[in-house]
Amino acid sequence: MALNTPLVESAALLHDIDKALPAGDAYRALGHGTGGAAWLRANGYGELADVVAPHPVYVLGEAASYDAWAAAASLEARIVAYADKRAIQDLVRLDERFERWYGRYPDSAMLPVAHERARQLEREICAAAGIELDEVRRLAWVDDAMRAAA
Repeated sequence: MALNTPLVESAALLHDIDKALPAGDAYRALGHGTGGAAWLRANGYGELADVVAPHPVYVLGEAASYDAWAAAASLEARIVAYADKRAIQDLVRLDERFERWYGRYPDSAMLPVAHERARQLEREICAAAGIELDEVRRLAWVDDAMRAAA
């Protein structure tokens, strides 16, 4: 199956569009991911909606299983979901991203499930890309070093 790179790039840029909407906006009330997907459909970007909708951590964690989530998400959606789990404003390690969520939601039973599933997603994305996990981790170190040098 061929990867639709422009779709991944566009969805990666717009995956949090619902967070930019005003607090009282009806799309925002639909919940993160779902609201963004609905907004994209309503504004003529329906091709991005199915890539954006499954990216939130709670969608990954609350799915019946990792396999069920992955089967319902296209390759492009899985890549965007993985990228979301590796970025805050900069590239971070998967565990670092989850530590922030654990701090914000310490009583969440879903987060440990999502964390393990994100690790599985990371392994699958890296395998599909033909890279080792250490190569992704090294990118975070390079990013840290570049920031420190700047």
